[in-house]
Amino acid sequence: MSARPVKHSLSLRGHRTSVSLEAEFWREFRRIAAARGQPLNALAAEIDAARGDVGLASAIRVFVLQEALAQAGR
Repeated sequence: MSARPVKHSLSLRGHRTSVSLEAEFWREFRRIAAARGQPLNALAAEIDAARGDVGLASAIRVFVLQEALAQAGR
């Protein structure tokens, strides 16, 4: 199990922000962006635009989980 979440910087629509994610979520988030041929900031902006009232870190974690479940056929 990973240590505490680590703060990472992102750029969303030209504005810098930070998000705290555990290493496993960050690693998988980067892998998904690379597999899609998409810059990490672009994928983060998509998630940000669709997240509603949920925090960005939580929205990214749920996105990563949904992608993993989809790949597992669930």
